[in-house]
Amino acid sequence: MTNTQKDPLFVLIKSLTKSEKRQFKLYVGRLDVNVDSKFILLFHLMEKSKSYNEDEIIKSGIVAKTQISNLKAHLYKQILISLRLNPAHHNIRIQLREQLDFATILYHKGLYRQSLKILEKAKNTAIAHQEKSIAHEIVELEKVIETQYFAKSTSDRVLSLVTQTQELVAQNTVASQWSNLSLQLYAMMLQFGYARTAQEQERVRSFFELNAPDEHMEEWGIREKLWYYKAHLWYHFLLQDFLTCYKYAHKWVQLFDEHPEMIQFHPVFYLKGNNYLMESLFYLRYRSLFERTLEQLEFKTKLAEFPHNENISSLAFLYLSSHRMNLHFMKGSFSQGLERVPQIEAGISLHKDRLDKHHVMVLYYKIACMYFGSGDYKKSIEYLKKIIANKDLHMREDLMCFSRLLSLIAHYEAGMDYHLEIQLKATYKFLLRMNDLQQVQKEMMRFMKRLGSIFPQDLPQAFQELYDRLLVFEHHPIEKRAFLYLDVLSWLESHLQKRPFAEVIIEKAKNDR
Repeated sequence: MTNTQKDPLFVLIKSLTKSEKRQFKLYVGRLDVNVDSKFILLFHLMEKSKSYNEDEIIKSGIVAKTQISNLKAHLYKQILISLRLNPAHHNIRIQLREQLDFATILYHKGLYRQSLKILEKAKNTAIAHQEKSIAHEIVELEKVIETQYFAKSTSDRVLSLVTQTQELVAQNTVASQWSNLSLQLYAMMLQFGYARTAQEQERVRSFFELNAPDEHMEEWGIREKLWYYKAHLWYHFLLQDFLTCYKYAHKWVQLFDEHPEMIQFHPVFYLKGNNYLMESLFYLRYRSLFERTLEQLEFKTKLAEFPHNENISSLAFLYLSSHRMNLHFMKGSFSQGLERVPQIEAGISLHKDRLDKHHVMVLYYKIACMYFGSGDYKKSIEYLKKIIANKDLHMREDLMCFSRLLSLIAHYEAGMDYHLEIQLKATYKFLLRMNDLQQVQKEMMRFMKRLGSIFPQDLPQAFQELYDRLLVFEHHPIEKRAFLYLDVLSWLESHLQKRPFAEVIIEKAKNDR
């Protein structure tokens, strides 16, 4: 039986809204011949099913096992055609593609004047909305038509098309170069997290310098600048230079503030820009600006004129949930943050088909930290197990490493240290395998290993010694990344001062900018 989450057709059908289902039925019902078609019967069966079961489909008699693959492919295609016709899914790119298709049909019918008229209008719209790849396709078709429609061609017209082609090719080349670099840096971040050694930082710098194209921003449009900001953002995230991250994330968001019409056409980029802006502010501990940015984004996404669809809703849920928890971390208001957990769990369930496992695990880690901060160590362990036990997670090795370290500390705090030795060995092997055993982790592992043999009266001294050894790494260019995932120093201070962990965070929050 095919897994529900991995069957594209079932997931697509379950993602349809009531209006989309109604339109699909009207679309396929426009021809009487489709009424009892097998693909319609399959749609009705899968629409009513709570889970995908291929055996049930075969037993229903709708289709033979040898034909089920072809029937599913046909149904999938028909649903997509129906969705394409739905006005709710009409964005500028689909409209431009449609106009290009219309112009191509007219060209093949020999109606050159009509084709050129549509292309001219579509080209101007494409350039105005920064859809320069499509604009280049339009110009190329215009040139094809001009070679056959002599009455229209003039020297000025030819020169105009040649100039436009050169400009669009140059701009598309720049955008492709920066988007390629941005994607490669993003992949590095997802796979490994922040650069873990001086050698890794040097490799990142060399890679960036080798692949970064020349900068001529005065000649660039919005799209080229956007990819430029993205590439620099990821580059500085990898190097843990969060102040420069803030600089480029701010420029990214400012680009949309200066061109608010672009939010309608690229809402995903707008949401992502705000996400990285808040992430930078979180690491810089700039709480007042972080809180203001979060409030502005929450307000903006609730406006009626802000674009709304399933993808936008999922991203808004992901980013707002993550940063609301980050705000509680900055304030030390862990108990208040836990009130959001049921809502976040419900959101994960609602958006599960559009959220990748990496982002879900990040949310689980934040929830685990929230429970840890509030003193509910068993619940913290419960969420950390979701990450540690996830065998399909092949990204963010650093997240998996620190989940194991936090789990060790939570087991100790919960008094569940009877299997600590086994966990220590497993964690140590995992960190070695991931090549992630740095000085902070080594000190933590050494301390946890000694805990069982330290007399109660000697614990304060042991905590103080560990605190002194770790404090020197708080602003270390490489080692400081450990404190981004786990505020070990505040945890140690809570033991040394015999105060709740949350109380220490609250006091520190008062001194933040």
